Amino acid sequence: MPSGEWVVDIASLDLGAGEQVLLKGGSGAGKSTLLQLIAGLLHPSEGSFRIAGTDITTLSGAKADLFRGQRIGFIFQTFNLLHGFSAIENVMAALMFSSRPPRQHRDLAAQTLTALGLDRHNADISQLSVGQQQRVAVARAVVCEPALVLADEPTASLDPENAETAMDLIQQACSERNAALLCVSHDRSLDARFARSTDFAELRSVAKEGV
Repeated sequence: MPSGEWVVDIASLDLGAGEQVLLKGGSGAGKSTLLQLIAGLLHPSEGSFRIAGTDITTLSGAKADLFRGQRIGFIFQTFNLLHGFSAIENVMAALMFSSRPPRQHRDLAAQTLTALGLDRHNADISQLSVGQQQRVAVARAVVCEPALVLADEPTASLDPENAETAMDLIQQACSERNAALLCVSHDRSLDARFARSTDFAELRSVAKEGV
């Protein structure tokens, strides 16, 4: 980023194994940018991000892709599923970067979808309801047994009933796998679901104060 133009400026943010944290903030605050930095999709001008003992800012190219695929799961507001492909194929796509032998991919994807309550494994994504698509998105995020799951406004495009179900799925799936969960959202109603919640503005204020 240009000198003097800070998009994200925080002192620190730590998550323990299996910990679930809600990061709150309005649109344009920089929450999504922070997730991209954590995942190594953007490179910080200063600082580092360590995930499961590895500083992802030191990785590049194929090594970064491999680490991201194996250790980080993503859940997006709009799901970002592959249209024209089936539910199971979407989950199998995540396994391409895993250490699992390819011959195991279909069975593992099927097991993960079933565990999340979806039995229409071979249905095209376009044939699934919004709630079913959310289950596919969660399955894709956790199928590689990641150390960290990043959820970017996972309920913003859902009605209240589907939003409640989605958060149940996300939190339970992460808990069962002892994966840390960082959920960023402007939805203050999610507060009650998390033992720990932090306001993004407060993190930035601490950084500016030099604490």
